[in-house]
Amino acid sequence: MRATTIHGARAIRVEEVPDPVLRRPTDAIVRVTAGCICGSDLWPYRGENPIRAGATIGHECIGVVEEVGNEVRDVRPGDFVVVPFCHCDNTCAHCRNGAQSVCTNLGFTGSGQAELALVNQADGSLVRTGGVPDPDLVPSVLTLSDVMPTGWHAAVSAGVQPGHTVVVVGDGAVGLCGVLAASVLGAERIIALSRHAPRQAVARAFGATDVVAARGKDAEREVRELTDGVGADATLECVGTNDAMTTAISVTRPGGGVGFVGAPHGVELSARSLFDKNVGVRGGMAPVRRYLPELLPLVLDRRIDPGRVFDLTLPLEESPEGYRAMDERRAIKVMLQP
Repeated sequence: MRATTIHGARAIRVEEVPDPVLRRPTDAIVRVTAGCICGSDLWPYRGENPIRAGATIGHECIGVVEEVGNEVRDVRPGDFVVVPFCHCDNTCAHCRNGAQSVCTNLGFTGSGQAELALVNQADGSLVRTGGVPDPDLVPSVLTLSDVMPTGWHAAVSAGVQPGHTVVVVGDGAVGLCGVLAASVLGAERIIALSRHAPRQAVARAFGATDVVAARGKDAEREVRELTDGVGADATLECVGTNDAMTTAISVTRPGGGVGFVGAPHGVELSARSLFDKNVGVRGGMAPVRRYLPELLPLVLDRRIDPGRVFDLTLPLEESPEGYRAMDERRAIKVMLQP
């Protein structure tokens, strides 16, 4: 099959690699109809994460089930499905507690930017859409494999409630989906931290009432001014850097909550600052399967349109350009079509 592979920092290629094969009776193989590049893919692309030269890359995709193992009962070849980036059996003690991203049989999509993807726990992971989505719905359905549930997880973890004032740190696709999630959950005021006009426009379309273009101490000062010195009831940290976490904690009011979903790189939490302000921090890798029963109907009924985060669509063969575009912030999120 054709697949995107990584060979070093900023070294992305599209090559022929072996087709995935069923290894366990709970596996399925999905023919990818749409995949995409995630902001977290930029960490290895920039050399910030370990790289195994020649490995396939990409963990977000949707498509049609092509083959299933002999213990798979709930999905069949021909089903159109959302593929959560983190695979789960959806039956273990952690899954039953809503933590599917730490399932005892956890697996991950490893070739979402390819023609075929292997799913380790088909019955627990794959969610059928009830047919092939209309073409205009494809981008939004694709967000359900990761980015929309991740933004939703940030909002849920932060404790967003109707009437809340929410700050969203990060204007990538996850942060923008966090804005949308906060709006759906009833936040009255949503302050998006963004310095880029196209991203600001999407944030406002998703429900942001205010945009702060500053960073660091200046951003903290502006949020305090906007909230009459109180701060946010809930803050969504959607970046994964120490600066982003510091800002998130600083702009949260005493007794408020921070939901963090940015993959941490160099983050150091100050227990003293949390203790002094009575601020709670929750979050982590999003349990995508937990949220799909709620989010899929919102998308299929056209009540939300998270697919607006895709502002560049390329054929799979041009995935290296997609990485460059996201790395250089010329694109928010890139969809790839095999």
